[in-house]
Amino acid sequence: MNIWHPSPGETLLARIPVTFATGAAMPVRGMRWFRDVERNDIQAELSGWPEGPTYTARSAGGAMGRGALTNLGFFLGNVLAAIVSSLAPGTQGSFGDAGSKTSDDPANEVDDFPVLWGAPGTIARSLPWQLDPARRDQQRYRTHLIVTDRRVIVVGLAHRERGEKPPVEDVVLWETPRSNIAEVVRRDFKGGDDFRILFADGSWCRLSSHWRSLAMEYLVDHPDLVPLTSLTPAQRETVEAFVAAQPPDASPPAVTRHECGCYGVEVLAPSTTTSFYGIHGESMTMDAHGAEVGISGYHLEDWSPEEVRELRSQHVPVAPSYRDSQG
Repeated sequence: MNIWHPSPGETLLARIPVTFATGAAMPVRGMRWFRDVERNDIQAELSGWPEGPTYTARSAGGAMGRGALTNLGFFLGNVLAAIVSSLAPGTQGSFGDAGSKTSDDPANEVDDFPVLWGAPGTIARSLPWQLDPARRDQQRYRTHLIVTDRRVIVVGLAHRERGEKPPVEDVVLWETPRSNIAEVVRRDFKGGDDFRILFADGSWCRLSSHWRSLAMEYLVDHPDLVPLTSLTPAQRETVEAFVAAQPPDASPPAVTRHECGCYGVEVLAPSTTTSFYGIHGESMTMDAHGAEVGISGYHLEDWSPEEVRELRSQHVPVAPSYRDSQG
């Protein structure tokens, strides 16, 4: 297998499947565009890109009609799910939307839906065409976003929806240093899977992943990575014991200090990569004394913002923040 590995001394932080996003509002539902700064279509200008579909936003009347049918479908589906749930004791489900029902950027989410925006020669225009779901066979191919403490990489690899899973054979399609990224913002409209990367030259892209939260923790929340050398002997012993239990190719641990005084420890091993979901790392939380903390002992600060939102949507009680508990 040819699995991507970080360079010596580089810490692997996240690896998730990713594509260019897809419009969700009815006028642009199922569509995406590639734009210059004057909002012109630039698909034909992107070097090496194969021909792809062209879209036309729906009129207000057409969008309303389609929206009514879709809403009816959602309603009937939720009613059926509720009936099934009531007949199966012990099952639980949530029909709430994880995203936002209101757009805070209608020009780019309702009237139009750019997923790549930039002037000629900008970083966004260098992104690989394989990120476009309309230009690749999604049943046989995946693109993953890899985040480290130094750079962001896009790799492509074979995938099978059914049957025997192929070995992971990564091909690096694109990469850029973290210094080229000015800002990453969660875009929650409708699905809650999208995020926008703004590059230092003013160009940007809009990507989507069901496992968005695993990368946003490091690209949006910017936790400070704590060197092992700055930990106390007891803390370091706990971290080293945790790392020793991981696969031999595990990346150096990502240790972050939370406001409550606890430490988050996460380890990703490239050998555990799957084409379906990338890498789901192993993690644990320890207190200031180096003792591992069970989930029931987590403070609010020990969860990521998206984890807190998900827990609350499922009506799972979350312990108060450390600051609140201190009065």
